[in-house]
Amino acid sequence: MGSPAPGKNSCSAPQDSNRRSLLARGAQWAAAIAAALFLYPLLRFTAFRVPPKPRLIEVPAPLPLSGVHTGHDFILFATSDGVTAVSRICPHLGCRVNYQQDKQYIECPCHQSRFTPEGRWIAGPAKKNLPIYEVTLKNDAEGRATAYVVKL
Repeated sequence: MGSPAPGKNSCSAPQDSNRRSLLARGAQWAAAIAAALFLYPLLRFTAFRVPPKPRLIEVPAPLPLSGVHTGHDFILFATSDGVTAVSRICPHLGCRVNYQQDKQYIECPCHQSRFTPEGRWIAGPAKKNLPIYEVTLKNDAEGRATAYVVKL
């Protein structure tokens, strides 16, 4: 049994070993790819977050003579050009901004960042504009404005 039989190739054993290892590696790669294709949607699903519903805040009309209503989360301006609602949260460090009626600008009490009534940055350490919220008018049957609805 020590010598190979005549006519048989003595190299067939290493070739079979190479084929088996190649097939085993291919099967491992196929299993890894199948697992990745199966797990990818599951991992994406676990990271999914439902966006919060927008809050709708109703401000009764008409506004005071100044045309400004200061709410907890926004400042509402009603001018001849239209209605605008800007956030009261300063983009610098999150302080609550106030409208300065006499100076006609919005100011942050913490670091004196200033903004226009339209929310555009004027001066101070905040380098971004204030976020602007969508405002719709609620009318009665005769077409008169009864409320401003701010979508936060």
